[in-house]
Amino acid sequence: MNLVSTSSENTIQPYRNPGLNKIYNLLFCDNVDLYKSETQSADYPWSILLSDSPDPKALMAVAADGSLESRQKMLAYNRLLAKGFPINSRVLLGVIIEVGLADGLDVLAAFHDGTCRYINHSENVLIWDTQTEQSNQLVSQLFADSIGVVSRIGPWDKERTTFPGQGMVKLTFLVSDGLYFGQGPFSVLQNDAMGGPVINSGIQLMSYLIDQTNQQ
Repeated sequence: MNLVSTSSENTIQPYRNPGLNKIYNLLFCDNVDLYKSETQSADYPWSILLSDSPDPKALMAVAADGSLESRQKMLAYNRLLAKGFPINSRVLLGVIIEVGLADGLDVLAAFHDGTCRYINHSENVLIWDTQTEQSNQLVSQLFADSIGVVSRIGPWDKERTTFPGQGMVKLTFLVSDGLYFGQGPFSVLQNDAMGGPVINSGIQLMSYLIDQTNQQ
């Protein structure tokens, strides 16, 4: 069962900038208090997602709502899991690739709805909410490669682990029935039959996003 943190102080802090640490932790959709501090809206679906005692049926409706953002749906699933409600489906909603470098942490997050976030080791952030045909193709490829991993491993049954150290890479998969992840030396996982395609697809997506931003 994926555990949802209920303390705003229980966050992982890989960056010097507190604002980037918040963006980083929001990617994982597992800290309700962070979303409460970030979102002031009382409209649907936030009225359900941020409720102190959300109705499970309402959460299931949010999770199944195809019009919503992937992170909203993942937050709904995580709140259900935290309440002990089993999720029988296995829907991949997000892929997060973290690479530990000598001078910081690179993080690429891609979501099923085509949105992406990239935080680099120099503490710059790229927010991608404008989808293009090519970005959608690159995200779709990353998800196709990631599903191959998710289908062969199981969900993590403890709280989320910290970010990888220098020379390491961590692959996190946000799935409806829990958080899945794998971690190891970058040089090893890049040549791994399961992890390699995910890393290489992530590199292609990251390069495209950076190029598009530099052209603006």
